[in-house]
Parts: sequence; C-alpha cells; structure tokens
Amino acid sequence: MTTYSLAIHGGAGTILKSKMTDAQEAEYHAGLARALEAGEAVLRQGGTAMDAVTAAVCQLEDEPLFNAGRGAVFTTEGQQEMDACIMDGRDRATGAVAGIFGPKNPIRAARAVMETTSHVCLIGPNALEIARAAGLDFCDPDYFFTQSRWDALQQTLEMRARGEESDDPARRHGTVGAVARDRDGNLAAATSTGGMTAKLPGRVGDTPMPGAGTFADNATCAVSGTGHGEVFIKYTAGAEIAARMRHAGQSLAEAADHVVMRDLGAHDGSGGVIAVDGDGTLVLPFNCEGMYRAHVREGSDPVTAIYRD
Repeated sequence: MTTYSLAIHGGAGTILKSKMTDAQEAEYHAGLARALEAGEAVLRQGGTAMDAVTAAVCQLEDEPLFNAGRGAVFTTEGQQEMDACIMDGRDRATGAVAGIFGPKNPIRAARAVMETTSHVCLIGPNALEIARAAGLDFCDPDYFFTQSRWDALQQTLEMRARGEESDDPARRHGTVGAVARDRDGNLAAATSTGGMTAKLPGRVGDTPMPGAGTFADNATCAVSGTGHGEVFIKYTAGAEIAARMRHAGQSLAEAADHVVMRDLGAHDGSGGVIAVDGDGTLVLPFNCEGMYRAHVREGSDPVTAIYRD
C-alpha cells in the first residue's frame, strides 16, 4: 500500500537552548504539532500533497511564534513584508509572492498566483489584487503585530547605531515550510517567511525563489529551506539537492547533507532544510544549534523536535 509522508519546519537558528524556558519549549512543540496535524489530516483523508503543505503552512502562519504571517518580523522602517512560494512536484507548477502585506496567509496568495495567472512570482499591489480576486482573507496591522518581533527590531537598530551586529542566528533566520508525499506518490513543497529582522525594505530572500528555498519535482524530491537566505540563493540549495540525486545518483540523505553541511555551512549559510523523495523518505538536516521541525509517515507516530538531542 502506498503511504504518505510529511515534514514541516518553523525555522532554523532557533532561540538558543541556554535561553529557552521549559514553557517556551512546550509552546513551540505544541505549535509544531498543530501544524503537522493540519497537514496530516489532509493526507490521511486521501488528499493531495499540495493541499497538505498548504494546510500545514497556513497553520504555521497563524502561529505568532513563527516568523511568517502573523509572527512576521519587521524591516528597518518598522514594516512587515512577507514572501511565500508553493511548488507542485507533478509538473513544477509554481506560485510565489514577495514583499506583500495584508493577506492572512501569504502561502494562499502564492497558490493563487500559480492557479490563476500565467506567472510564477508577483510582487506588491498586483500580488494583492490577485489575492483579493481569489477571495482570500485580509487582516489589519494589529493582527500581524507581535511585541517580541517589535522589540527584536528595536534591539537590532540600537546595536547597529553602536556599530555592532548581533551574532544571534534567530535574528536572520525564520521561515516556515512543509514538504509532503501523498498516497499517489506526488510531491509538493511550500515555504513562507517574514524575512530577516531589520532587513532593508524590498529585500527578497530565498523563500519565493524556486530552486533556492523551495523546490519540488516528483522525479527527485521536494525541499523547503530555512536559514541565511542570501547564501541559499547563491548556492541554489533546493535545486542542488535535486541535481545531486538526478546526476550524481546520490540518495536524498546524501544530497541534502552535502548541500547543508558543505555548500551552505562552509559559506556562512547557517540553516537547514526539510526534504522528501518519491519513496516517502524524509530528511531534516541543519548546521546550526536547532531547527523547529516535525515529521510523520503513515502508520508512524508524529515527532516534533527543536534541538539535536
């Protein structure tokens, strides 16, 4: 019997373990569990990988704990600009949005671009018009505001005013994502982010760039990345994993490990990926202290994790 697989992430470069309280850790595990269940519920009922990754990422976007949707970080100008991408492994159909604000679930806006236009990526007002035409929910600024993200911006700006830069990876990492294989053997990936704390207005990271932070092809794998986006872009992280499988005959684990630990890790590309192949094999490598993550395969118990142990 063909089975399904699902993995999600809530970002790498997590709160350092030394600063994580038991209560905070419990909240993150609960948030991950809710998102995993949202995606698995789709697969359990025979739904598609596309619908499963959409459901999982929407749940993560609704969680203020994670840097996407409701919990998005702020730019240097005190605004929130969100990016998202979804990709269908059946035919590489892709939709992406960048620098948007307003839609409750940016991943649904990305999917609307894929399903209702002939384009891959839209930005700004036109992306919002597509979202409105699709009947998507919009929220006001108060919905998206979280005090912790605002405080992080102020702290970062104060440090920069002193000529300092934070070495806390959580300030430049923060993405949510999901990858899935459904019972029909189809793959999909979805990724959403608020970007980097105190990023310049208009900055676009790897999330909405197919082949960098998001990738899906039934012939190889589906990938969602989280980490230092500029480096993920330069090393086309998602596509490189697939290329190693296709051209070098590497397994998913070998390919993902090489990209995360060597290509990215050796070039200030701290972060990680979640990935699934056509057999439903899941891998979740990361090269930093932690990555909020969860995974499940049909017939197995769900797992949530943050750190290595």
